[in-house]
Amino acid sequence: MPHTTRLPIIDLHCDLLVYLTDVPNADMNKIEEIGCAVPALTEGNVKLQVMAIYTATEIGSTRYAALQSEMFKELAQRDNCLTAVTDTADLQKALQSEGIGMIAAVENAAGFCEESEPLEEGFKRLEKIIDDCGRLLYISLTHHTGNRFGGGNMTTQGITTDGRMLLDYLHGRRICVDLSHTSDALAHDILTHIDTERLDIPIIASHSNFRPVWAHNRNLPDELTQEVIRRKGLIGMNFLRAFLNTSDPDAVLQHIYYGLEKGAGDCLCFGADYFYFLDSTDKERFPYYFTAHEQAGTSYTYILDQLKERLSKAQLEKLAYSNARQFIERLWA
Repeated sequence: MPHTTRLPIIDLHCDLLVYLTDVPNADMNKIEEIGCAVPALTEGNVKLQVMAIYTATEIGSTRYAALQSEMFKELAQRDNCLTAVTDTADLQKALQSEGIGMIAAVENAAGFCEESEPLEEGFKRLEKIIDDCGRLLYISLTHHTGNRFGGGNMTTQGITTDGRMLLDYLHGRRICVDLSHTSDALAHDILTHIDTERLDIPIIASHSNFRPVWAHNRNLPDELTQEVIRRKGLIGMNFLRAFLNTSDPDAVLQHIYYGLEKGAGDCLCFGADYFYFLDSTDKERFPYYFTAHEQAGTSYTYILDQLKERLSKAQLEKLAYSNARQFIERLWA
């Protein structure tokens, strides 16, 4: 099969910052250790990579997140191919340059507010993260477990009073709320509060697939997919085997086709979710990725090449970069 012309790629989620701050002797150039290593991003023609600031909900979570926001700031200041993208002019430059643009995001609001401290202190830390990174694309209120803001995707808990207060705080700030790690109940409560209070908060699912294709709590049920579509958000296709289909290497294609059938043609993009797993004790999840999706240097081209027979050039461009580009341009206008 002939290769797709190398389209620029925008990807909504990776954990390079976690790797660089948490793994001894971490090196952003080690492709053998993390799929979003800089050489892999370059080879894959990734022009804009969202860098997640991830923390578990535990004592010390805010210090852990602070190290990552400081790492983002350091990377942006180094003389290398990584450049912080904080406005639409930066975005256009990144898409046309030889380097890699990057935007920060918060994966779990525990990163700026621990469980037992005043919420006002958390908002101050959030402002410090924004100052370090120049801008945040999105915030996920939770991760797998619940926290003071609501229920994670492995719970049935909905939103809390603090979760509503966080949404009120985000009104008009041009920071998206990410549904990829919410419980279904929390996602519905978020949408209800936004609508009831008429809040200006965009909604995305940065690295989630479709639950009717593969039944996993990390994937979107149809009603949430339709809400993201209705609100003109984004849905980033996740490359992790556990969220695709543990036995079918081509399942990512089925998720993409399903999204198109459901009307998500203007929402679909990539959210590969590359992270460091060599120290993982959860052997049941090995291999974390199918061989074709192991690293950014080859995965996007492989997927786009497979899609060529059924999708038009315009559809491929939307998936690769233009949906995400247009969304960010509207967000930051």
